[in-house]
Amino acid sequence: MRSIFGFLALFLSYALWADDPVLQTYKDVGGHKLNLHIFRSPAHSPTKEPKPAIVFFFGGGWVGGTPTQFYPQCEHLAKRGMVAISAEYRVKSSHKATPFDCVEDGKSALRWIRTHAKKLGVDPNRIAAGGGSAGGHVAAAVATVPALDAPGDDLSVSCLPDALILFNPVYDNGPGGFGYAKLKDRYREISPIHNLREGMPPTIVFLGDQDKLIPVPTAEKFRDEMRKLGNRSELFVYPGQAHGFFNPGKPGNGYLQTLAEMDRFLVSLGWIKPV
Repeated sequence: MRSIFGFLALFLSYALWADDPVLQTYKDVGGHKLNLHIFRSPAHSPTKEPKPAIVFFFGGGWVGGTPTQFYPQCEHLAKRGMVAISAEYRVKSSHKATPFDCVEDGKSALRWIRTHAKKLGVDPNRIAAGGGSAGGHVAAAVATVPALDAPGDDLSVSCLPDALILFNPVYDNGPGGFGYAKLKDRYREISPIHNLREGMPPTIVFLGDQDKLIPVPTAEKFRDEMRKLGNRSELFVYPGQAHGFFNPGKPGNGYLQTLAEMDRFLVSLGWIKPV
């Protein structure tokens, strides 16, 4: 495994590269345009060999948040040769949305990317979903729950991601889990851990052992249930780290550590080259 110091050198070599994302509307709901914030390497040409892609969903308890949360990870992965996207989706504060609407938008985003893969220069068979906290829930739910499709979506296009990269994700919405008070008897419609199956995409999860919202035993249960079903599932628990530790600027190098493990995971899938 690459040391954090070696990865830091790689990260610093990218520090001067930063392009503004290209905004692309993927959905219009009642006059509210939802955009994908798309990052590509300046060297990438959509007409050449298609690249693997990832779409991130921001955290914020299904209430607020902004796609800029995952700009740093997007810039990094674009430099590593991927098409990296941070997605807008409806939330309660700005759209009076429910968690069910959030997942619906996540599915729409994956379908739009796959439908427009050629234009984007994306390999439609190598599209990952990722996110943090409630955004991690959106990504995991897109991969697991069978319903919550938007009325206008083309259901012949798969919304299933080909890999999951989850940062302190909300993935148990059952009794005692996050959000149960809002979801109540409908929790099984939306709770990733209650909808696991064979053939799930390879998954990596990052969590701090001081997270007050996502208990470590919940993360371990998700990993173990995934493995029982024959799915690849990795869990990294970081001592002394709280919720949101993976964001830049937090103490403890959580951002760089999770970035390095994310790279290793993507290398293992053959999506990016080792450094």
